[in-house]
Amino acid sequence: MTAIPYQSIPEMFKKSAAKYATLPAVSFKKDGQYITLSYEHLYQRVLMASRGLIKAGLQPGDRVAILSENRTGWVISDLGTQTARGITVPIYATNTPEQVADVINHCGAEIVFVSNRLQYEKLLSVREKISGVRHVFSFERFLGSREFPVNTLYQLSEISHPLTEEEQGSIEAGIELIGSNDLMTIIYTSGTTGAPKGVMLTHANMLFDAHYGVEKLGGMPSHETFLSFLPLCHVLERTAGYHAALLYGCHIAFAESVEKVVENIIEVRPTMMVSVPRLFEKIYSRIYENVHQMNPLKRKMFHKAVEIGREYIYCKYVQQKKTGLLGVKYRLADRLVFKKIRERFGGRLRLFISGGAPLDKTINEFMWIIGIPTCEGYGLTETSPAVTLNSVNELRFGSVGRPLMQTEAKLADDGELMLKGPQVMQGYYKNPEATAEVLKDGWLSTGDIARIDAEGYVYIVDRKKEIIITAGGKNIAPQPIENELKLDKYISQAFVHGDRLPYLVALVTPNLERLIELAHQERIDYFDLEDLVANAKVQKIFEERIAEVNAKLPSYETIKKFVILPREFSVEGGELTPTLKFKRKVIYQKYKEKIDSLYYAEGNGFGNQNKNENGGKG
Repeated sequence: MTAIPYQSIPEMFKKSAAKYATLPAVSFKKDGQYITLSYEHLYQRVLMASRGLIKAGLQPGDRVAILSENRTGWVISDLGTQTARGITVPIYATNTPEQVADVINHCGAEIVFVSNRLQYEKLLSVREKISGVRHVFSFERFLGSREFPVNTLYQLSEISHPLTEEEQGSIEAGIELIGSNDLMTIIYTSGTTGAPKGVMLTHANMLFDAHYGVEKLGGMPSHETFLSFLPLCHVLERTAGYHAALLYGCHIAFAESVEKVVENIIEVRPTMMVSVPRLFEKIYSRIYENVHQMNPLKRKMFHKAVEIGREYIYCKYVQQKKTGLLGVKYRLADRLVFKKIRERFGGRLRLFISGGAPLDKTINEFMWIIGIPTCEGYGLTETSPAVTLNSVNELRFGSVGRPLMQTEAKLADDGELMLKGPQVMQGYYKNPEATAEVLKDGWLSTGDIARIDAEGYVYIVDRKKEIIITAGGKNIAPQPIENELKLDKYISQAFVHGDRLPYLVALVTPNLERLIELAHQERIDYFDLEDLVANAKVQKIFEERIAEVNAKLPSYETIKKFVILPREFSVEGGELTPTLKFKRKVIYQKYKEKIDSLYYAEGNGFGNQNKNENGGKG
């Protein structure tokens, strides 16, 4: 175990900039081409932004908000704020104007960075509510309102005026004054279980997680290239795909958007990525869609290769035995099948880090089988985030790994996971009551039900508040059932409901490509997607698919009735957080009438619900 040689994120970046001066630091797409800044160039841009912020009146401890999608300006404004001894408050670019105003007012930010006109207009629409904001700086040039002026990051940085030796010396002297326990950032939670709370994280919290997280993975060479697409507002991307990357001199390339990730992967050819399970679910589904269209011989070869691969990864990584002849078989399967799959991801991707929500065991195994190890971990915004992590040397599928160095995990009497370690937050900003609820004697209550095996591997069962207790008194974790449903080729998402009710029901969203292909094959005439999901043939097929899942479950966990929705849950629709977690209360309220009809429709038998509700039987 190596000690952390830095007091703060700015000190870390300063030393990385000197050590890796000519290496690529960040890349971003402009006019159809990726433009790259070296470590030396990025460091100068950060110092210039810091100079501008100090001239604008930023004092040590002041909060600065960043309302932006992932881009180089985000990194410059974040590091510039920290270098000026300010505290960064990231705000999701998908937040509504009212949500933005709430965060700005709660943290007391007087300076706000925005990415573009769209984000600026959010501020403008709530101008009267954010009267404390003195300055707005944008990463793009546009005309703002005369009553609410906006300047660019270039103007703030006085980009045409290089730093003098005296200016650089003064700013760098300020870096030396930043203590490891100084507050670095306030990150507001996504609010799945109530109003967002401001999590206070120090430089020590974030450096510990970046440093020991990488150490758990076995280190990181400086030639790694990350493709960044999770929001930098999210602590997982910020720590694993940003701080850790800069700590080890790696290259960060920003995806243009979530929708263009696949296209950008081919362009950037990353070696590492950080993601939430939704991406892996889509990868798994897309690969099996392609397999479904292969001729019988190729399909048989693929399934045989997967069979060999599963045996190989358990032998090599889980049991840590010599692979012998099995290794020879796997290398052949890799050359014939898996290498071609990896080429679709640029051909260089050697590692994924997964967090934010449980990753289905079957999908996790599959990623390892095709030669892209996917190390699942666990953490919270309140823990910077990682507390446990699987790795090449310590792997148990279905678990979230063992704790990092200096990190303790235990279970409360009711099975709730409790954590203690250097990465645990200082508390919630301006909210001592909420802090006292979750932090007792240094132990953090996670709100997750878990189990810990004899070897120390942690297994997450579900969120404590999401555990379903049926009318019959059975305790049911919905996420494993939802994950099992999502493995079906026709199902994209699944939401299970049934708390204090006699049985479980589900809302499912279809894999639209597969569903439309089915409609073509079955010659189903339909007017629109709502008409298609209500079709009797479609209902029958979903009944059969869900029945297959039910056959694997105890009777009290089976899905008795379901509704097929014509569209996916989304961030824009309000059903998902920016990190793609279910907002369960929102989903229930939005589809309350459909869900209630599954319980209160005439009769209790399968298939009795009104056709207009798009229902079906399980």
